[in-house]
Amino acid sequence: MSDHKKPRRALIGLVAVALIGSAAFYFTKTGDTVASEALDKAKASQKLQSLAELNGKAPSHRKLDVQTWNTAEDAKVLFVEARELPMFDMRLIFAAGSSQDGDAPGLALLTNAMLNEGVAGKDVSAIAQGFEGLGADFGNGAYKDMAVASLRSLSAADKREPALKLFAEVVGKPTFPEDSFARIKNQMLAGFEYQKQNPGKLASLELMNRLYGDHPYAHASDGTAKSVPVITLAQLRAFHQKAYAAGNVVIALVGDLSRAEAEAIAAQVSAALPKGPALAKIAQPAEPKASIGHIEFPSKQTNLMLAQLGIDRDDPDYAALSMGNQILGGGGFGTRLMSEVREKRGLAYGVYSGFTPMQARGPFMINLQTRAEMSEGTLKLVQDVLADYLKTGPTQKELDDAKRELAGSFPLSTASNADIVGQLGAIGFYNLSLSHLEDFMQQSQNLTVEQVRDALNKHLSTDKMVIVSAGPTVPQKPLPAPSDKPAEQPLGVPEH
Repeated sequence: MSDHKKPRRALIGLVAVALIGSAAFYFTKTGDTVASEALDKAKASQKLQSLAELNGKAPSHRKLDVQTWNTAEDAKVLFVEARELPMFDMRLIFAAGSSQDGDAPGLALLTNAMLNEGVAGKDVSAIAQGFEGLGADFGNGAYKDMAVASLRSLSAADKREPALKLFAEVVGKPTFPEDSFARIKNQMLAGFEYQKQNPGKLASLELMNRLYGDHPYAHASDGTAKSVPVITLAQLRAFHQKAYAAGNVVIALVGDLSRAEAEAIAAQVSAALPKGPALAKIAQPAEPKASIGHIEFPSKQTNLMLAQLGIDRDDPDYAALSMGNQILGGGGFGTRLMSEVREKRGLAYGVYSGFTPMQARGPFMINLQTRAEMSEGTLKLVQDVLADYLKTGPTQKELDDAKRELAGSFPLSTASNADIVGQLGAIGFYNLSLSHLEDFMQQSQNLTVEQVRDALNKHLSTDKMVIVSAGPTVPQKPLPAPSDKPAEQPLGVPEH
């Protein structure tokens, strides 16, 4: 698992949560690509808030007027009218992630990847051409908790209506062609072969197995080299009928639509889906025993991963933990971990920590790559930094700086329709309040040092860590002393 330099930003978490888990990176199209010149021209013709207009000021935060209702088939809908551009974004979020795989790991991802491979009278190429010819963009993906399907289209009726018709067929009535099924399976099997050469991926798989045991979160979303070949088309069809049911979906809509138009769109999509209720929420995992595991791998570097169970998305300490983690290692330079590990000693290119709240308790994780001959000392340093932070909590200055940073970055959470539709989808999927974003901001700004420290100690313990390393067994060297100018410079791009 390679670590790349990340901008330090607050863990608002909703858009990120919508992308949790092992994604089908070789299947999923980005929802941000524009499929036609018509959409480019439509964007260019509008007066948007440009960098020049901002003149160095932070972008203004859009307070969302969220409207919500249920369709006749009991699909939950969240809608925000946004007239700035002649387009709309729609995202369907199904409780159809890999946690619903049962005894067939990879089933949810395969089902989602096959949605746009065929409908009655159209193969995968014709479907792609159909969306592109309308200036529309289709996207899909499957993760731990959820599976998503999205549509971006011009809002003019002559473009919107055929795009919606095709989208409803793709999501509601896929034909699951056999040739596509074989091709996608082969792509997944090739991915498993690549994983064997990726120590970070191997460490991550072992970590999740140790952390979750028999829980549905234990296995990767793409399944295993043993589970995928035996999955059948009959299983895909049965999973689609059950998990892509109208009662099991949240429909998020943002854009140049009236309430009546949004209701008609939601009704059309909902009616096209299989009929059925919401699936049961995933049970909470059992607390694992602390453990240490090592994967021998020939390399100059060692991957280190430390984790324990964190929180689910409903936890009232979410704001305090997000703020506390931001100071520990949730961003780039200036965090406790980055300062001690990289800036003072040059031991790693980057070191990051994070909570991943999900339907059930997601992991809290710290991960980095370091020199193999200093891996043991680096691990102890990371553990010491965490222990000290839990003991003392953040300083007042650290907390004040983190609050200012959150206030500055917060408007980005609703800066575009794509951002907003992601927020709405997660609010609906995790049953958060419609005012969640504003509530989160207010709670975060009101936090005290004591509240952050107490929340961290309530949910984290140095005695509960599950630790996995992947790298070579080599003689160890002592760590360099901390310095403003460490003799050892950080490693460049991490190994893959």
